Amino acid sequence: MTDQNGTTNIIAALSHVTKTIEGTRRTTVTIVEDINLQLKKDRITALLGPSGSGKSTLIKIISGLQKPTSGEVIFNGMPLEAPTSKISIAFQNFALFPWLTVFENVAIVLEAKGADRQEIKDKALKILDTIGLDGFEDAYPKELSGGMKQRVGFARSLIVEPELLCMDEPFSALDILTAENLRREFIELWTDRKLPTKAILLVTHNIEEAVFFADECIILSKNPGRIRANISINLPHKRNTESDEFKMFIDMIYQILTNPEAEAESIQSKFFISREKYQMLPNAKPGAIAGLLELVFERGGEEDIYKLSDELQMEVDDILPIVDACVLLQFVRVTEGDITLTEQGKEFVTADILERKVNFSRQAMGNAVLVKQIIRLLTAKKNHKLHEDFIEEYLSKYFTQEEAKRQLEIAVTWGRFGELFSYDASTGELYIEEPAANSVRP
Repeated sequence: MTDQNGTTNIIAALSHVTKTIEGTRRTTVTIVEDINLQLKKDRITALLGPSGSGKSTLIKIISGLQKPTSGEVIFNGMPLEAPTSKISIAFQNFALFPWLTVFENVAIVLEAKGADRQEIKDKALKILDTIGLDGFEDAYPKELSGGMKQRVGFARSLIVEPELLCMDEPFSALDILTAENLRREFIELWTDRKLPTKAILLVTHNIEEAVFFADECIILSKNPGRIRANISINLPHKRNTESDEFKMFIDMIYQILTNPEAEAESIQSKFFISREKYQMLPNAKPGAIAGLLELVFERGGEEDIYKLSDELQMEVDDILPIVDACVLLQFVRVTEGDITLTEQGKEFVTADILERKVNFSRQAMGNAVLVKQIIRLLTAKKNHKLHEDFIEEYLSKYFTQEEAKRQLEIAVTWGRFGELFSYDASTGELYIEEPAANSVRP
């Protein structure tokens, strides 16, 4: 994968990596198997999985601390044969030397590399200031809180200005409030580009933490560890943990992790809007669709489109979207300029208002991709609510901003007519009401 200048944006990659160890009675235990993943610049990747999925093993392999049994690790386009200062690890247990000050605990990394005294001083003070430890340079670990100790751990990992920072459950040893505060401060440093690293790999068992940090979340199965799902979290930093979209990702990942036998893709499909090229919904309201079908029915179920256009005193460009909508919903067929009612179209015309809604909703669910996807999203949400901005943002990837709004408006109009879902214009929320006894939903 390359950027616009033709240079690669992949900083590290695992290719068919398998790690085995010798078990009891001369048996071989496979820890991870056939792992293929890429870590990209300017992105945070999270590894998430149950105990026994090999998360910590993978971070050691990626950093060069362990060699895979088979497969290879590529770093900056070259095989990684040994640990390098360009890859750092921040551990969960701080690992500070109690007899050294904060400054000395951080500086010792550069001292081990043989850096000169002035370089050590400049870089140590700079990273301590960046990470929020200014004024604590002479403090000893016993004087620090858990959060401050972890800041020292971060500073020690970052002082070498690594291209890849690996974080092995770095917040798990902290209390809830401290961890929350440190997460937010850390992501602010990342998004403000104040951290001297190009990419981050986060190993965690915390779903909310993964969604809060990651641009990409890799979910592992266990015994042995294999990649089960790779999820792009297309939410802008800094993320609102109370938003419907944030909670949707948490719900989806939770379902994948708690249903190990289910196909991850089938679970994802309940939540995600399809990434395929979008079908464009014709700009036609249900009333106009019904009116056209009634008119054709009165003409014996078949009529010339251009003749209808003349009689209705409508431009062809105005009537064609209505015709296209009827075709999409399989109410009509069009052959050489003639429009003919299908059996579904005849059934719709001859039905009463409630039966029309049932017919319309059935055809929309079966043929209008966006309507179907909105229903899937709403059904998957625990509160069955979703803000329109979330859908519009996805649509804007495939249409202009104006067309994205129009497509959403059409889908909402069709969904409301078929009583598939409701819409609150004052809040911008789409939602599914509790089913009533006389519900028309198919």
